[in-house]
Amino acid sequence: MIEYERIDLNEYDRTGEGGTAVSYTHRTEPWLAKLYNPGFEAERAREEFLTARTVFEAGIPTPEPRRLVTDGERFGAEYELIPGKRSFTRIISQEPGRLEEISVEFAAQARKLHSTPADTARMRSYKQAVRRFYLEKDMVPEDYKRQALAFIETVPEAPTCVHGDLQIGNIITDGKRTLWIDVGEFGYGVPEWDLGLMYMMYTNMDPQRADSLFHVSPETLREHRDIFMAAYLGTAAPVQSGAFIQKLLPYYVVKVPYVYDMAYHRALPAEAFEKLSAAGFGAPETK
Repeated sequence: MIEYERIDLNEYDRTGEGGTAVSYTHRTEPWLAKLYNPGFEAERAREEFLTARTVFEAGIPTPEPRRLVTDGERFGAEYELIPGKRSFTRIISQEPGRLEEISVEFAAQARKLHSTPADTARMRSYKQAVRRFYLEKDMVPEDYKRQALAFIETVPEAPTCVHGDLQIGNIITDGKRTLWIDVGEFGYGVPEWDLGLMYMMYTNMDPQRADSLFHVSPETLREHRDIFMAAYLGTAAPVQSGAFIQKLLPYYVVKVPYVYDMAYHRALPAEAFEKLSAAGFGAPETK
């Protein structure tokens, strides 16, 4: 079993923060350490590292995962540092005039990922990962669980890649290479597993969280959403886009409790389940 190696944070500079982790850049070596927030289990961090190794070894463009690390309290992993890299969200926030260009490029990268065959022998089925959450964890109301499991059973499998946390903060470029990052939730399945949460996140995010996570306003996120969706679908026609958005909703409703547990290790508040239920579970089209 791969063991954690202790690092001295005095050798690193804190350079980033996300919803679940803090990143540190080594002062003299080309390494980036990502340490998950306190309370994030060591085994969960290990699983994410092993998934990242599988993704890298499958040829998906992503920084090389180097080793498991800990500062004695938090757990995480060290990755190849990409000099001069910027995330797509950082580009949009620093150069707002490039919003359309970057949004269209993100759609192209997402479509490419979603058409890439997955190593199904080594990667996990995203559908089955979400299904196990509902079967093994007592974190949702019984009626919600029943509807979620019923919906999951109708979802087709697809042997193509999904990121698991598809959003513009999780793709970077140094001007020469474009790479996916934070691939710990990577797997295979239908693209709606990626698109549902992403679309609704861009739609409903409050100003403080939009600034914290994406460094932009909610209005910019929604504008990016619309450009992305039109480019991804190949149409901006309201009827077609509207139908697709309705198709995304149940994936969002089913996925949110799973992601919330992954990020915060607790159940959603009761009022959140009420709002999600109101969105509806629906059913996907037959493929």
